[in-house]
Amino acid sequence: MNGAESLVQTLTDQGVDICFANPGTSEMHFLKALENPRMRSVLCLFEGVCTGAADGYYRMKGTPASTLLHLGPGLANGLANIHNAKRASSGMVNIVGDHSAAHLKYDPPLMSDIEGLARPLSHWVRRVESARAVAGDVTTAVSKASEHPGRIATLILPGDASWQETGIDGTPVAPPPAAAGTKVPDAARIEHIARVLRSGEPALIILAGRSTRGPALEWAGRIKAATGCRIATQFFTARIERGVGRVPLERIPYAVGPAIEYLKGFRHIITVETTEPIAFFSYPDKPSLLKSPGTAVHSLIETDEDGAAGLRMLVEALDATNVAAVLQSGSVTAVPSGALGPTSIAQALAAALPENAILVDESLTTGRETMGLTAGAAPHDLINNMGGSIGYGTPVATGAALACPDRRVFCMVGDGSAMYTIQSLWTHARESLNITTIIFANNSYAILKAEYANMGAGAPGARALAMIDIDRPRIDWLAMAKSMGVPAVAVDTAEAFHRAMANSVHEPGPCLIEVRL
Repeated sequence: MNGAESLVQTLTDQGVDICFANPGTSEMHFLKALENPRMRSVLCLFEGVCTGAADGYYRMKGTPASTLLHLGPGLANGLANIHNAKRASSGMVNIVGDHSAAHLKYDPPLMSDIEGLARPLSHWVRRVESARAVAGDVTTAVSKASEHPGRIATLILPGDASWQETGIDGTPVAPPPAAAGTKVPDAARIEHIARVLRSGEPALIILAGRSTRGPALEWAGRIKAATGCRIATQFFTARIERGVGRVPLERIPYAVGPAIEYLKGFRHIITVETTEPIAFFSYPDKPSLLKSPGTAVHSLIETDEDGAAGLRMLVEALDATNVAAVLQSGSVTAVPSGALGPTSIAQALAAALPENAILVDESLTTGRETMGLTAGAAPHDLINNMGGSIGYGTPVATGAALACPDRRVFCMVGDGSAMYTIQSLWTHARESLNITTIIFANNSYAILKAEYANMGAGAPGARALAMIDIDRPRIDWLAMAKSMGVPAVAVDTAEAFHRAMANSVHEPGPCLIEVRL
């Protein structure tokens, strides 16, 4: 057994059975080892698709995937979506190939400081020293990536450690000692929050992490019903279970002014697996912290603690175990008609979403009405971009679809963002993934026009607009999709948009809808 074979066997022994790969020369022995039938290998045509797909896989599966990246430049290509994954607390194991140890002294063209590239966005980095060390290093990497919250583990695999024999007979490596159970908040903190909520002063609980779904969300709904507090999320959240029959969550606005207005009535802000609200960017003469003066911020549950356990403890402290949570009611959403705009787009989506869908949102400006107008849609999961680096949507949808092959994924993305990682479409087609990609084609980076005004830079001139508009030439999205094997249709009315989405649910495999604005 060589090092590469040991690596793949150990990954699968530790429960990591999918690899999003973009291999190069240094990784040919790893590529050969990926023929192991226990490992599913998925080819991505850009490393940012690999790392984004691993992020999406973790968000829906809750266990880490692996990536295969080619030396320092390959890792660098994937870093933007590693950044987004880190902000979303997603776990992943990145395997970065490198030259053999004997070759490094000659300073070959692809040599770089891989550790230096990896460390700022990884929680754990290690270079494999020998083929025999591979199994132990991989075991540690998976253990680190599987912690709560999820971690980014990066393992550098020199070519000689990959091709040399391990001297081990293939016996699986024993897993590391079981980690301690997830921490829970201490009783004094729980009692303090209970006193705050009993005071009757206006309070807002902000949920994040794993507390926006499952039992944690149900406990939060009981707290709301028992105390009259309100519950919300930050504008961007890694994953929310929402729709009819689920506990509804408000959303703190993105823009500074509306966010300050939203928060000004609260005397207490209680955080669960997150921080107090801050502005996404700094602006001249605008605050970074969005709460009103005099508002107290209380941490109920830290990011490394068990949100469901902590919220249950708070319910018990409030004597609210028999209180029913307030759930989102539902109604049949009428199919909108006429022109396309943020409202009609959201209404069409609400009417078309099938039960148990996954909605990946990178729509920025066009989809700004989506959250409010789809609250009463069929039960679904919503995924947002936590790190702000665009080009996350179509790769994350890739991973989500592979994690949940029985669920339809809708990926809403602006045309500017889509061009960062449009190669995802090719993987959608190759793997026959059930993904409906919705491209909002307004032929500009529309979000930047709004930010230009927010920054107080005045009216953009012709040269500034030339750096924001992407209409010369216009991108042919139908041809783009066709070239990568994805059926596509263009729509320019609300009725046509709804019809295209509804049709996509009944056809297996991927499709693309260009929404012409």
